[in-house]
Amino acid sequence: MSERPLPEGETRGQHADHDHGLVERQIQAINRFPDQNPHPVLRVADDGQLTYANTSSAPIRRAMNVEVGGQVSSELMARLRAAAVAGGSIELRDGVRVYSVLPVPVPELGFINLYGTDITAEKVVERFPNQNPNPVFRVDDTGKLIYANAASQPLIDAFGLKVGDTWPMEIAARVLAAVDASTRELLELQADFRTYALRPVRVPEFGFINVYGTDITAELVVAKFPGQNPNPVMRTDDTGILIYANEASAPMRDALRFTVGEPLPADLHEQITARVAAGSRVPIECVAGELFYELTAVEIPEFGFINLYGTDVTAARQVARAKEETERLLLNILPPAIANRLRAGERVIADRFEDASLLMADIVGFTEMSSRLSADSLVELLNDLFSELDVIVARYELEKVKTIGDAYMVIGGVPEKSPDHLERLAGFALDMAATVRIPMRIGIDAGPVVAGVIGKQRTIYDVWGDTVNVASRMESLGEAGRIQVTPLVAARLKGAFDLTPRGAIEVKGKGQMTTWWLEGRR
Repeated sequence: MSERPLPEGETRGQHADHDHGLVERQIQAINRFPDQNPHPVLRVADDGQLTYANTSSAPIRRAMNVEVGGQVSSELMARLRAAAVAGGSIELRDGVRVYSVLPVPVPELGFINLYGTDITAEKVVERFPNQNPNPVFRVDDTGKLIYANAASQPLIDAFGLKVGDTWPMEIAARVLAAVDASTRELLELQADFRTYALRPVRVPEFGFINVYGTDITAELVVAKFPGQNPNPVMRTDDTGILIYANEASAPMRDALRFTVGEPLPADLHEQITARVAAGSRVPIECVAGELFYELTAVEIPEFGFINLYGTDVTAARQVARAKEETERLLLNILPPAIANRLRAGERVIADRFEDASLLMADIVGFTEMSSRLSADSLVELLNDLFSELDVIVARYELEKVKTIGDAYMVIGGVPEKSPDHLERLAGFALDMAATVRIPMRIGIDAGPVVAGVIGKQRTIYDVWGDTVNVASRMESLGEAGRIQVTPLVAARLKGAFDLTPRGAIEVKGKGQMTTWWLEGRR
């Protein structure tokens, strides 16, 4: 084997001295690895191969997921090199044990020594600040209280507990659920009139849970008293005396006649007391003339009073009323199903119904009657009559199409299809004839119609077709106080209703037609 070339400028003697020094340093390095060392010691080559590990290093090897002869991961090697440069250590965890690993490079031999120390106890001690001014207590997985520092005593006393007792089931369950939750949200717990924010931390090394608490009563109380709140805020004592009111509540107090130092109205005080007793945050509505207010009652037991948070909802009520009125007017003009289609954005509504029933009614002698009545009396007469008919229409679940002067038009099976629309329309006609005190002619036909919405300024829902025309002929060719129906209608109603044949009459556009009188139900 050929000799290695000497470094430039170095003699053989100098090189021998260099080799001797290297051997000495190797011996010293080897002496750093006593096999019987009770602390973990390992050696990693610069290329990441684990070349040595003593018996005590087994937990660290498990944490590194490598055995002697194997490769340390590139990520872990990068951490070790960075720690070596910084002169620090890294932490590795094996189960519940935590180890500090100090990397010491041995560049002359091309590896890094790793010196491990078990720091589990230190970590646990860090989690138990005995002098913590905030509450700290400790429970096991059954909810049993096994430790409590001095600062936690008021919280423990509030529940009548001592070390060795078990927390109430609902509280223990909340703590156990919070400690194992993926989020780290604080758990709020009320004890007497104090409120605590609790953070449970599981300590698996010893099989228990530390609960760190903070008294947040003052924070919550301050949050409940926004002095600069632009909305009304008032305060009463337990007897209902108004003891505080902010500036923003002045209009509300004036409208409702609340005065600081005086009791609230008895009925309002009763509502507030009931809300507080039930733990309800449902607002109490207060009306003062044209103004509407909502009051939310919040008990502040820490100081023995109740806060009242007010909101002026007058504008919202006015908008709601206007919307209701608009809706009422819309449904007076259009059937609900058609109104919904218009609201959904349909611009053209036209439907064909193959089977509908149509009724036309007209007041007998209306022209002569109108000449004898004043305008007010005539309109009042028609309003009373048609309003009464509207009630009967709703009862039979039919649809009033429109009124034209003294004429009244009702349809069945439109816009909602139904198999018994003709029978219901016949029942309506009989009730109509028996109810109204004014003689009317009534005509009914059944068959196909077209229905749709027309007009933009005064939109109406109307129906067209031969069925409409024939029903109109049945009415105009009828007799006062009687219901005339076509042969088709008579055939369909036969068996359920009493019908009497009228005989053949001349119907415009139809010629001779045998019609029937609808007399009653069977």
